[in-house]
Amino acid sequence: MRLLHPVLNSHNMRALTLALTLVRHGETSYNKEGLLQGQAIDSPLSEVGLQQAEAAGRYLKDVKFTNVFVSDMLRAKQTAEAVVKHNSSCSSLQVVCDPLLKERSFGIAEGRPVEELREMAKAAGQSLPNFTAPKGETQEQVKERVQMFMEKLLQQIEVTQPHDTDCDQEETSETLDAPPVEGKADDGLRGVSVPHHALVVTHGAYMRVAMQHFVKELNCSLPQDCDEAHAFSLSPNTGLCRFVLTMTKKDERLVLSRMHCVFAHRGDHVKQ
Repeated sequence: MRLLHPVLNSHNMRALTLALTLVRHGETSYNKEGLLQGQAIDSPLSEVGLQQAEAAGRYLKDVKFTNVFVSDMLRAKQTAEAVVKHNSSCSSLQVVCDPLLKERSFGIAEGRPVEELREMAKAAGQSLPNFTAPKGETQEQVKERVQMFMEKLLQQIEVTQPHDTDCDQEETSETLDAPPVEGKADDGLRGVSVPHHALVVTHGAYMRVAMQHFVKELNCSLPQDCDEAHAFSLSPNTGLCRFVLTMTKKDERLVLSRMHCVFAHRGDHVKQ
């Protein structure tokens, strides 16, 4: 299965709404010291990071989730544990650890200061996000992992969705128009039917590539107060991004009809 580009809507097409909330892990000592972790360094959360994870958990405690996915790296798993602990809707859910959600590999630069990677990129005439260190992962390779994860997510939804109610929501302007954003934890979810809401705990560089893929290739719309510069920036520790996807059935498979970013890199919960 491949998450296809948005298609033109037809009247009376059956639709299914899916929400996706991405959370970056909390702070580690490497984050604090400006050192790259990538995949080779599996560091735990710092004391500040544990506090940030608890704050994210309290912020999301009343938001209903139907699926929980987390990177198999320690810093992400510890963050997910804190969020799930505070959320009653997660008590009966299986937390799925998925290596597709790992951080981007920075090759020989892992364990080194971010500034060293920046200097390597400058010497190569490239911007930092677009530069690939020797033995590192390209943005295209990370994007492939994002696509593979989204495919797995949709496959799971198709398996768990009862056959007689598959895409049983009429696709109308009422179901597609995003609810007002009020700076609340349930933004994008109020007053609409969202039968599936996946919580995904992952990493900063991974989230940046995912956001670029969603916006540039899946035509995901951004909030009015968010431009691409902000959307494609590095999310703060335990930063939150939420997306609402409308899927339609095409040849017995789910196809993306519309995608909207409700908010990007929200971190107010850490300041509260």
